[in-house]
Amino acid sequence: MIRRGVKWGIQGLALVALIGLVSGQVLGQPILLGFVETGSMEPTIDTGDGFVAIPSDLTGDPEPGDVIVFEAEEIHGGGLTTHRVVEETPRGYVTRGDANPFTDQDGDEPPVRDAQIVATAWQVNGNVVTIPRFGTAVMTAGDALERAQTRLASAVGTRSVLGSSGLATVLLGVSVALYAVETVRERRSPSLESRGADDESEWIDPRLLSAGFALLVVAAAAAAMVVPAGTQSYDVISAEFESERPLVIEQGTTADVPYPVANGGFVPTISYVEAGGPDVTTAPGRAAVGPQDETSVTVSITAPDETGHYTTYITEYRYLHVLPAPVIDALYGIHPRLPFATILSVLGAGTYGLGRFLSGPGDPRSRRAAIRRRCRTTRSILRRLY
Repeated sequence: MIRRGVKWGIQGLALVALIGLVSGQVLGQPILLGFVETGSMEPTIDTGDGFVAIPSDLTGDPEPGDVIVFEAEEIHGGGLTTHRVVEETPRGYVTRGDANPFTDQDGDEPPVRDAQIVATAWQVNGNVVTIPRFGTAVMTAGDALERAQTRLASAVGTRSVLGSSGLATVLLGVSVALYAVETVRERRSPSLESRGADDESEWIDPRLLSAGFALLVVAAAAAAMVVPAGTQSYDVISAEFESERPLVIEQGTTADVPYPVANGGFVPTISYVEAGGPDVTTAPGRAAVGPQDETSVTVSITAPDETGHYTTYITEYRYLHVLPAPVIDALYGIHPRLPFATILSVLGAGTYGLGRFLSGPGDPRSRRAAIRRRCRTTRSILRRLY
C-alpha cells in the first residue's frame, strides 16, 4: 500500500516549524526538524523534503507504521537514517524505506534497538506531515551562510566573526520579524486574502493547523518538565571509617551531597525535590530557577548503623513557572501530576486559541464572507469621510 504524506502550504508549515523551533529553544527541550537527502522514503517524503521529528523521550516506543530517525550502523556507512518500522521482533525493529523493495535487515543492517532511535516523525491520521523543499532550503542556506561567513571574516581580517550559528540566529530573527509583518499585512489586505480563499483546493483547515501548533508547544513543554527531572539513585556504602569519597559514609553519620538543578530554557522553572526514604532529607525541598540558570539542593544522606552497600534515592518534579508560584504549590500539594497537567492544558489551549485568532475563519466561504464584510465596512467608512 502506498502511503502519502500530508503536504501543507509553505506559509503554514513555516509557522509550524517556527513554533516548534522557538518553543523548544525557549523551553529548553528542542523539537527537531529533519529532512531526507535520498529517495528511499518516496512518495511519503520526497527527496529534499522536511518533517517534524519528535524526540524519542516524548514518543515512547515506536510501533509498526511509525517513521523513525535512528543511528544506522551500516546504511550508507552509518549515521542518521529515516525509515519506517515494519515489524517489531525480540532482537529489535525491522525497518524499510517506503521506496525500497527490501528491508534494511535483509541487508547488513542489524535490527534497530531503542537506544539507536533519535526521534519519530510527526504523523496526522497515519500520514507523515512533510515540509516541501525544507531540506533543499536548509542545505542551500547552509552553503550560503558558510560563504558569507568566509567572506565576512576575510573582509575584516579575522578567522571568525559570528560563526554559522551566529549568522543563522540573526537570519532567524529577521525571518521571524518579516513573517510577522507579512502576516499582519495579509490579514489587513482583502485582495490577498481573497486570492488565497478562492483556491479551496489548497485550503488548510485552520483548526488542524492550530492544533499542530498547540501539539508542538505542549510536546516541548512536556519534555522541558519531564526529561531533566525524575528519580536519582545514590549507591551508598556504610563504612567503619571516614572517607573522602562522598558516598562512602561512616556508619551512623550523615553526609551532604549537592544535587544540581539546571534550567537550560528561557522560561523559569520550579522544582520540588523529594526524599526517597527516612535516611535522606533535602534542603531546600523547593527550588526556583531562573532562565538559563542553575542552583543546587543539598541532599543529606545518613548511613545505617550496619556496614554494607545501600541504595537510596530522591525524586525531582519540575514545572514551568507559567502559573503563579502559590498556584503551583497548591496543585503540587494535592498531587505532583496536577501542576503538570494544568500547565500543559493552559499552554495547549492558549496556543490553539492564538492560532485560531491568527488564522481567521475556518471555512473558505466564511473567510470570503468576512472579507466581503470588511470590504463593505471599509467602503462605508470611506464614503462618510469623503
